[in-house]
Amino acid sequence: MATPIVIVGGTGNLGGRIINVDAQATLLAAAIAAGVPRFIPSDFASDYTKTREGDNCNFDLRREFNHHLDQQAGIAGTSILNGAFAEVLAYNPQLLNRQQHRVGYVEDTDWQVDFTTMDDTAAYTAAAALDHTTPRYLRIASFQLSPRELAKVAGEVAGVPYTLNDLGSRDALAAFNRRERAAHPEGEQEIYPRWQQSQYLHSMFSVQNTPLDNARYPELRWTGVRDVLAAN
Repeated sequence: MATPIVIVGGTGNLGGRIINVDAQATLLAAAIAAGVPRFIPSDFASDYTKTREGDNCNFDLRREFNHHLDQQAGIAGTSILNGAFAEVLAYNPQLLNRQQHRVGYVEDTDWQVDFTTMDDTAAYTAAAALDHTTPRYLRIASFQLSPRELAKVAGEVAGVPYTLNDLGSRDALAAFNRRERAAHPEGEQEIYPRWQQSQYLHSMFSVQNTPLDNARYPELRWTGVRDVLAAN
């Protein structure tokens, strides 16, 4: 029987330090004790290896845990970075506002945002878990789409034109997020405070998954943006 791989899922955006660092460290210690060869942490997000410290609190926690993971002997780590979950298009009105028929953008209307559905992420993770030759990081996207392209597709799906909404520059949004976090410290104890949602919007327009590792498992099929919009 093959030695199992530990995959930690479902904690990526929630739980703060207790989940993202402490609980994962406990699981990691148990995996090492059991002789597990590889650990796939809950890193499912934009490429935090390219972001600045302080721009996203959960990305800072991911870096902290993965530094701990990389210091452990006898176990390898594989992180899967999928950009934004495509399902965000159903519930983030700053990005896609279906009532007002607007698409928000930060600084650049042609910036390619990485989107991956939860199902595609799960299928890819399952394939990676059975692959004994994975590198430290794998980067994927069901589709990469600019705000301009999203407005066009959303308009075609809805049958009404969509306009573009300027949300400011990256630096201005990062500064706003820092002010909001400082002004609302109670958010540190909330599952998903508003300033953290804005941090994720900033990350979508700050880093990109390049190059993509989609082709590593050619049997997988990737969901398109029209399917996501039609389903939501």
